[in-house]
Amino acid sequence: MQYSELGDSGLEVSEVGFGAWTVGTDWWGDRSEEDAIEMLQYAVDQGVTYVDTGDVYGHGRSEEIVGRALSEVRDEVTVATKVGYDFYNNPQAGHGEIPKQMNPEYLREAVEKSLERLEMDSVDLLQLHNADVSEITPDVLELLDELEEEGKIDATGLALGPSIGWLAEGDLAIEAEFDSVQLVWNVLEQEVGDHFLETIERTGSSTSLIPRVPHSSGILNEQVTPDTELGEGDHRGFRPDAWYETGWEKLEKLRFLEQAGERTMGQAAIAWLLSHDSVASVTPTFRTKADIDEWAAASDVPKLTDEEMARVDELYENDFGIDRDDGMDSLRTSVDGADIESAGLDKLAAD
Repeated sequence: MQYSELGDSGLEVSEVGFGAWTVGTDWWGDRSEEDAIEMLQYAVDQGVTYVDTGDVYGHGRSEEIVGRALSEVRDEVTVATKVGYDFYNNPQAGHGEIPKQMNPEYLREAVEKSLERLEMDSVDLLQLHNADVSEITPDVLELLDELEEEGKIDATGLALGPSIGWLAEGDLAIEAEFDSVQLVWNVLEQEVGDHFLETIERTGSSTSLIPRVPHSSGILNEQVTPDTELGEGDHRGFRPDAWYETGWEKLEKLRFLEQAGERTMGQAAIAWLLSHDSVASVTPTFRTKADIDEWAAASDVPKLTDEEMARVDELYENDFGIDRDDGMDSLRTSVDGADIESAGLDKLAAD
């Protein structure tokens, strides 16, 4: 495992991190608390020292599990959590999004409750969870500074999602020198990641990017194939059939990234992201110990060559030679499309 600094915070993160959304909910398959703790501890044994959770995952359950699993190795790991969704006063309805609360009073109380569940005096990285650009106010930024001064957090980040987009939000965080921006980014969904790379270069910001969904919801690790039947409640089911069908065709054109005995397609998908200097850690969705064995090793597989990177770029620029709609919605915007227009991504905006 290789390690990177998160922004200029001084925090060290493993290049492959553990997205603990999987251990707090049943959206990626159900597991016992004992199995969840065992998975987390196994990941740490494989060198995974960055663990990313959130208060809304299982309405606090993920944080509780993370706290118990890591209690004996607290000084060896970097723990991130997220706040901003008011699950205390709003029940979860399936996979639907619950109301957010981004005022300083609520956020401070949420942080205190997160620390209690984690059984920690401080959290290494605190991320605002899916905050709109209008919600990241001067008062909220002041609160983040206060929490850092009080020793309750060491670094600040912005976690974007779940839909693709959030350009204005990511740009704001980068320009404000947040330590990290978490985003959906992978070989099949590149526009937003590319845009933030340009913003970082333009501003000279030290912000690190933390990609999630590196396997594009199961296509690039081949856990979702034409023969797969997604179970009821499986989070990957939100993708339309046309998107998967198009994705399988694109996967076949990326087979050149595999190297027998040295680099699997699942590892290549992570290695492609790690080839970008601003990427500090990639958080795949671990479901089993076998996933951990394979993907944690992606930090050490042969790096993608310049020729391989160029070939991926060419394929993507030409939409892999596939002239068919994939059924996905247009990019999300909270500023009436001004961010999409400014980024030159109008073709992905809603009609």
